[in-house]
Amino acid sequence: MIAAVLVATIAQQSPELVFRSEVRMVEVYAAVFHGGEYVDGLSADRFRILDNRVPVQIRSFEPAGSVLTCAILLDTTGSMEEDLPGVKNSINRLIDDLRPADRVGVFGFSSSLTVLRDFDQDKKEAKNAVLRVRAGGTTALFDAISQTAQALAAQRGRKALIVFTDGKDNASVLNLTSAGRRAKRSGVPIYTVALGEALKARELRDQLEDLAWATGGNSYEARGRKHLDRMFADISLDMSHTYMLAYQTPSDAGRNWRVIEVTIPGGAKCKIRAKEGYFLD
Repeated sequence: MIAAVLVATIAQQSPELVFRSEVRMVEVYAAVFHGGEYVDGLSADRFRILDNRVPVQIRSFEPAGSVLTCAILLDTTGSMEEDLPGVKNSINRLIDDLRPADRVGVFGFSSSLTVLRDFDQDKKEAKNAVLRVRAGGTTALFDAISQTAQALAAQRGRKALIVFTDGKDNASVLNLTSAGRRAKRSGVPIYTVALGEALKARELRDQLEDLAWATGGNSYEARGRKHLDRMFADISLDMSHTYMLAYQTPSDAGRNWRVIEVTIPGGAKCKIRAKEGYFLD
């Protein structure tokens, strides 16, 4: 009774006093394969997640095939002028593969990031935004990836970021390490596509591959128009067969890199592609 009175008194004297409890969730995207084929129809209880080798409870689950929000990040620098028409056509075919309930946002980057079409379900306007793109400027690739990943992370449900570039970064404020850290922190799977001059830059291709695999996405090298079309079809297929699992950050988690392991108990023959870990800060 005394405690209740004290609480009431404090509340009256300090109306601005508010108690907050911050709960941070970690999103993990997982593609499951058996014999080289995607495995759909799994429920949340089939998965097991270890955070730094400690089991965690799955708090949220989106099955493969649920609504997807997709961000398309397109290199619009001057060096893209020759490849841009073919890339536009392939991107618009990918947008056509999205379902009516799926949402898409289109972003372009040269020396800075431009929102060409914000996230919504209007696929026609998204395609028009792609067709309006013009090439010009320098390449701030790392900044653009970081900013787009953070914008996409704020969306609900399953998400995916697709990045197209033909050149080495020469204008970013962030370096690869900082941009990669921010992108990995966002929890969004990243699909990277290197084309044109990027195919001659081994270091850049390695950087894009590392970023894709670390986030649970995939990396591609486009060597010709037909190859580009096949890659878009592969990305579209992969996005439609990916699960999203989320769990609460362990209370003792520090700010260092934390390792994630996703398994399916009893599914010894299943292979899982998921992000390797995350930064908490």
